[in-house]
Amino acid sequence: MPAPGLLPPAPSGPLSTGAPVGRGPLEPWPDTVNWQPICTDLIWVELIRLAVVVAIGLAVTGVGWALSGHWLFGLAVAVVVLLGAWRAIAIVRAVRAWGYAERENDLLVRHGLLVRRLSIVPYSRMQFVDVSAGPLERAFDLATVQLHTAAAASDARVPGLRPGEASRLRDRLTALGEDRAEGL
Repeated sequence: MPAPGLLPPAPSGPLSTGAPVGRGPLEPWPDTVNWQPICTDLIWVELIRLAVVVAIGLAVTGVGWALSGHWLFGLAVAVVVLLGAWRAIAIVRAVRAWGYAERENDLLVRHGLLVRRLSIVPYSRMQFVDVSAGPLERAFDLATVQLHTAAAASDARVPGLRPGEASRLRDRLTALGEDRAEGL
């Protein structure tokens, strides 16, 4: 019997998969590719967006509390603050979870904390690649690359890229998509 707190060694027989016990197909992300992280400046963009939403929520609930004096508005103010703090922590972790990898025949995009998502977009299925940057993203010198395919559910995006990297990725994906589509 093993000592308390120690688990027996993992099976190593013919039924062993070699994968860590209790891990699914996305845990950890595939390590056979070279993952590129996105720029952490996206954290500031998302925190500013959150601050605007929280400020509006606090203004509405604060005015309601001041006018009515009802304790439910005070509770609503506390809930807005707590949810805002929880979301700020989640934003930091979520931005760090984003990544992309260029392979020979496809592009991999990963993101998510609770629900991890791994999108694999074959170059031959891409219809067009879009680069966008809103005012807040431009202020932080960031852009988003959006991949469009025939299936609406398979569109993938890579946010938080520097404009030069976004243009390079757009041009490379477009060229690879055209090369792969010619053989169809």
